[in-house]
Amino acid sequence: MTRAQLDKRPADVAAMFDGLADRYDLLNDVLSGGQDRYWRRVVATTAGATAGELVLDLAAGTGTSSRTFTRSGAHCVACDFSLGMLRAGARSPAPRVAFVAGDALDLPFRDESFDVVTISFGLRNLADPDAGLAEMLRVTRPGGRLVVCEFSHLASRRLDAAYSRYLATALPLVARRLSRNADAYSYLAESIAAWPGQKELARRIWAAGWQAVSWRNLSRGVVAVHTARRPGRPGRGSGPDSV
Repeated sequence: MTRAQLDKRPADVAAMFDGLADRYDLLNDVLSGGQDRYWRRVVATTAGATAGELVLDLAAGTGTSSRTFTRSGAHCVACDFSLGMLRAGARSPAPRVAFVAGDALDLPFRDESFDVVTISFGLRNLADPDAGLAEMLRVTRPGGRLVVCEFSHLASRRLDAAYSRYLATALPLVARRLSRNADAYSYLAESIAAWPGQKELARRIWAAGWQAVSWRNLSRGVVAVHTARRPGRPGRGSGPDSV
């Protein structure tokens, strides 16, 4: 089975997630102790998508997160470069969710297409996260919102180091019992440890051209939700056909 390295070559990352697709959601639930459901609810509430708005959910995987955005009547495009993930998600179609294959560094959408762009646990898997943030800005309408949900770091360096050691040992051990590719979860632990903290990520979001950047820690900082807006006057979506 394939696992990605920290150079995050797109083909390696996509192949790794292709191999995880069938049990990905189950493993997320087990490894997070059910916290992933809480994180998804927070992201959906933070995005605040309303009826008629158009949401782009990047690194959407099987579309589990995408479905949460449509409960208010919004439309959502679930975009991922793992065809295995998209196929798994498309086996359970949902109203107002469209599955689209695409690379977050070169999105197949017109400028200013979406009211909200979200990415959950996918930004750190991009070969160039800064370029990805700039590409997200391109496809967001003036006044539109960005929501980034990503693993982060605990405030205490001692606790954060202990947490990193826990991830490095516990994740592969549990995954070995439930997945055919436990090595992929070693990559997960390594990529979390190498990812910047909340303040640095906020700086990089701002540097990509976003404004009103802020963040909220979840689960004591294990996860952080960053938000921002594209400069300009707010606009509204007109459904999936506007992409």
